[in-house]
Amino acid sequence: MKDTPPDQPIRFLLGNELKTLAEVSPTMTVLNYLRMEEKAIGTKEGCAEGDCGACTVVLGELIEGQLQYRAVNACILFLPMLDGKQLLTVEHLKETNGQLHPVQQSMVDRHASQCGFCTPGIVMSGFALYQNVRQNHQAWSELKPENTVSELNKIYAGNLCRCTGYGPILESGKDILAQAQQDAAAYQAEAQTIVEQLQAIQPREAKRWQHDQQTYIQPSNITELTYAYQQHPDANLLAGGTDLGLWVTKQHRELDTVIHLGHIPALKTIQETPQHIELGAAVTYSQAMPILCKHFPVLQPFLERHSSTQIRNSGTIVGNIANGSPIGDMPPPLIALGASITLNSAQGPRSLTLQDYFIDYGQQDRQPGEFIEKVTIPLLNTNTPGETVLFKAYKISKRQEQDISSVSAAFYIRLNGGTVEDARLCYGGMAGIPKRATATEKSLIGQAWCDETIFNACDVMITDYQPLDDFRASSRYRMTVAQNLLRKFFIEHRLDNQEKQHA
Repeated sequence: MKDTPPDQPIRFLLGNELKTLAEVSPTMTVLNYLRMEEKAIGTKEGCAEGDCGACTVVLGELIEGQLQYRAVNACILFLPMLDGKQLLTVEHLKETNGQLHPVQQSMVDRHASQCGFCTPGIVMSGFALYQNVRQNHQAWSELKPENTVSELNKIYAGNLCRCTGYGPILESGKDILAQAQQDAAAYQAEAQTIVEQLQAIQPREAKRWQHDQQTYIQPSNITELTYAYQQHPDANLLAGGTDLGLWVTKQHRELDTVIHLGHIPALKTIQETPQHIELGAAVTYSQAMPILCKHFPVLQPFLERHSSTQIRNSGTIVGNIANGSPIGDMPPPLIALGASITLNSAQGPRSLTLQDYFIDYGQQDRQPGEFIEKVTIPLLNTNTPGETVLFKAYKISKRQEQDISSVSAAFYIRLNGGTVEDARLCYGGMAGIPKRATATEKSLIGQAWCDETIFNACDVMITDYQPLDDFRASSRYRMTVAQNLLRKFFIEHRLDNQEKQHA
């Protein structure tokens, strides 16, 4: 990084047109760039925080040499994050002969638009679906008809529409699935052209530039990141931008120095061993979900409630840890599973159990110039005779999707016969940090896994937490929910056992 020449441009495709930009503000959002610089006003601003989906655009990106399309929120995506990618907006969908794209036509045919403000974002979510089905048409062809609406609900969960009631949008989605299957044959030839264009503009070296009083640094490896962060210990580390973006759009902060982690291959890796999973700091939720849900199937509904498709396509699991939020959804299940993190700096790496990373509200065990390189998640060991391992995660919020938790919880219980041998219970939203219920755990260990034990444990829980009253929930509500979630966990396990016995 010492010898990195300044003012190196970012290069990306806007549709099929190559864009080369130097000395742009590292915190200019893609939404503002499109509307103010390109006059591409089809992409709308609704919430400016990644909730409503009106600003949804589609990114084409090379992942291990393969072109992949993903829907993202342009309102919290910073412009330099486009480096080496293709950006597609609703303006790019019009056919060369002037006809509507099949995704747009399906919206017309199904009368799926009324006021029209949210429509471009919905169309782009549909377009990402269309491209992904064309690319993986065999996998999508195996989707059972009764599961179609469920899958479409997940895809459109990040697009709010106050007019249509979603019924016509879902019907449009069914048409998109069918049309994409028919159009799959032409996908590879179309994609190859884009692949070749993107290969030519992939960033392979570090980049940095100054814009007014702002500094942008884009390392290409861990060594460069370590040096850059040592030189700028107050810099803002940018991975997915789903948190940092709000600092700019909602809090109107001026970020003096931004270090982008998105072009460091070592931070984008997922490692599986018989003992654990390792996720690099730049691994997104969408990339991690197939691996996590393979080993921990109960996380599937939890992660689907965690956020929308657009947020999961951008946000990173390590980012949700690093920001230290007491209501971050991922720390409780990771702490319950016994996860650890690896921190790195100029002084070298060190490991830390995840629960010890969180010290107090707004305070984490991370030294100046130190960053989280990866998180390591132990797998559940269920091979010991006589032992049973139970694990479950829960999220309580006012809305089913796209909402911040009032309370989240994750429970790990290891039984030997019918006795609790180990317990890790972790809650979010109950304290200033994600925090284990240590007194409650002690009341469980050594006891029979039965109603009386759970009843007593719920009484003990009031010594573990003094929940806050705020606009999301009262202290009393939070405590009642926390106790009931433990009861729910116990009851669900008992019902599962009964079903197995009658099977």
